[in-house]
Amino acid sequence: MDHHHQTRDLTIAATPGAEGDFPGCADVLYDALASHRGIVAIEMNREARTLTLRYDPTQVSLPAVEALTQRLGLIVDRQFDSCTLELQGLTCRSCAAGLERRLAALDMVASVAINPAAASVTIAHAPGIPSARFATYVRSFGYRTRLKEQARSLWGRHRPLILSVAAGVALLAAWVAGALGGPRIVQAAGFAAAYLLGGGPAAASALTSFRRRELDVNILMVLAAVCAGAIGHWDEGAILLFLFSLSSSLEAYAMGRTRRAIASLTSLRPDTAVVRRGGQETAVPVEALARGDLVIVRPGDRLPADGVVTSGESTVNEAPITGESMPVAKRPGSPVYAGTINGPGALEVTVTRLAGETTLAKIIHLVAQAQSEKAATQRIIDRFGEVYVPAVLGVVVLAAVVPILAGANPLTAFYRATVLLVVCSPCALVISTPASVLSAIANAARNGILFKGGVHLETAARVRVLAFDKTGTLTQGTPAVTDVVPAPGVTAEEALAVAAALERRSEHPLARAVLAEATRRGVGGHEAAEVRAVIGRGVRGRLDGHEAYVGNGFLVAEFGHRLPAELEAVRARLEGEGKTVMLVGRSSGRGEILGLIAVADPPRDDAARAVAALRRAGIARIVMLTGDNPRVAQTIGAAVAVDEVYAELLPQDKVRRIKALADESGPVAMVGDGINDAPALAAASLGIAMGGAGSDAALETADVVLMGDDLRRLPYVIALGRRARRVIVQNLAFSSAVIASLIVATLAGWTSLTLGVIGHEGNTLLVVLNGLRLLRTKRLPL
Repeated sequence: MDHHHQTRDLTIAATPGAEGDFPGCADVLYDALASHRGIVAIEMNREARTLTLRYDPTQVSLPAVEALTQRLGLIVDRQFDSCTLELQGLTCRSCAAGLERRLAALDMVASVAINPAAASVTIAHAPGIPSARFATYVRSFGYRTRLKEQARSLWGRHRPLILSVAAGVALLAAWVAGALGGPRIVQAAGFAAAYLLGGGPAAASALTSFRRRELDVNILMVLAAVCAGAIGHWDEGAILLFLFSLSSSLEAYAMGRTRRAIASLTSLRPDTAVVRRGGQETAVPVEALARGDLVIVRPGDRLPADGVVTSGESTVNEAPITGESMPVAKRPGSPVYAGTINGPGALEVTVTRLAGETTLAKIIHLVAQAQSEKAATQRIIDRFGEVYVPAVLGVVVLAAVVPILAGANPLTAFYRATVLLVVCSPCALVISTPASVLSAIANAARNGILFKGGVHLETAARVRVLAFDKTGTLTQGTPAVTDVVPAPGVTAEEALAVAAALERRSEHPLARAVLAEATRRGVGGHEAAEVRAVIGRGVRGRLDGHEAYVGNGFLVAEFGHRLPAELEAVRARLEGEGKTVMLVGRSSGRGEILGLIAVADPPRDDAARAVAALRRAGIARIVMLTGDNPRVAQTIGAAVAVDEVYAELLPQDKVRRIKALADESGPVAMVGDGINDAPALAAASLGIAMGGAGSDAALETADVVLMGDDLRRLPYVIALGRRARRVIVQNLAFSSAVIASLIVATLAGWTSLTLGVIGHEGNTLLVVLNGLRLLRTKRLPL
């Protein structure tokens, strides 16, 4: 059996208390999981409250499966440990694919994620196996390894470029010696040095690939250089190896820009923090901070840890975390995040998270994981590469043998086959997708958006339908007073003051809305006596010696009061707008009914503009899914101009609606807060969580996380995904066209080995540079 295509099993269990009764929600979980790419089968044990997922590791990684289960309120029965090794000698994508196949074939390995940009490999494996065992196994294939944390020397970082430059110098010396008529031994020594310096790393990689019975681009290049030398074209062979090594080192440098864009996140956190302990202020390493420590943050300092402001007021630049350009006001009780920049005021902050648990640390981890998660296009190209290189060797052999058998000059046929060997190399094709995907992921991270892998970037480009949760996503998430309508002869402030006095001790969301409005208008200050809640009706109590109340029509009827006709008409209008209407009254004094107070969860200020921007970004159908009543849902839907509203939906109804939308219109993105509607987020083609800053749930539950609680980032998610897809298509089309043109020119005898090498390496570099343009994509304004 081909071990590379073996499936793996993962046991998951319902979190105690999560998702209610497991048997009752099992079908919802099954529906949400079954439609995901790479999930081959699901076995459910209702009595044990467990599911066993069988998945294809070539289609979906173990971290992705775990994230999917967490999104559904499940916990993984941990069966695996993991280790991360940094690699030296990983010179190309095809090398990475070969190593990945070898590691994945091991029975003890659950999944392998190679990150070429970071030159590292993460292995999920059976517990109890030391990392050194995997390091030894990897070294047996010719790669040097070290633990991720170990530092790299200057020579280690720049070795490929140094060797390339040295090869160029040797080649130039040989050319000058030949041009000036110098001794042939000098010219030969220059070419030999160029061969050794430029081809040494490629030859080492080719040898290890050959030993493990794999064919990669290094074998093609070394073989072409050897063939060129064998027929006397030492100069062209040296040029080939020099340009190949230079192209590889420049490619590594260019791809390293995306790595540095992410690594720069780690520099956001200061190394030390000033802590007040026992009345003394001392500087300690950030790693030594403990929960509850009081950190002193001076003006202009970076926050060393996540925490809560204890004293002081200031503004903080949160752009490194949320992408928000405007400073955010902070006062006692406000949350703050490591890596953000304090403004003009001094703050004292109580630490709530350790160094490795901060939002910044999680962002760095998630982006590193995203770099390892392959895009669907990349998986196809990797599989294509497995058969392409052997096919090229077969074609080259035919290109050499057939003309010779037909009577052609053997040297000419052999030379043309050597050129064909170079121009057929798939370097540009292989690097087309990762150069673009990694640049886009780095760009998004700098803008407060986390894509958890290239596959989700590609999905964002294909989305045609976008479904919003209502509460907290399209609305502000907290009720607010929208109208205060007094009865004739009563002021709005008087009616509001009575309601506030009755609601002062209540924790009900409607009560908080009333108190907030009273504070805003500067009314109230009184406190009612004998206050008691009347279930399903409202609140009643005594105020200034009189019975008073705030509640619905049933409570009004208990007091025997009647609503005046003019207020009844206003009440009907407000309720028609989807608002909750409370009636305020008292038993004696000035009047019976004092007025109406309308409360609603209003739309976000940016919701309508975000919906409009999504349409401009190419989303054809925008819907809202909510468990709220139809009247409220229709009101909010009309206010933000969505196309369709689906109300009174249970979790399983939302899953079915997501699937129906996908069947009708194509890939669906679901936008929520990352805590509620977990099955719907999981069932969608793309789950997008809002407000990831400081929220563990949001960071863990979605395919894409918007760090700021800001709808304006949604159009950018779609636009970036589509631009990345366009760049990938451009790269694939351009690289394929250049390769095809070079093949035709070679077969027609129109190109030399030197021109073929220049065309091949130039093709690779142009593709990489085109992908790097995504690093500079700007966020679109609404």
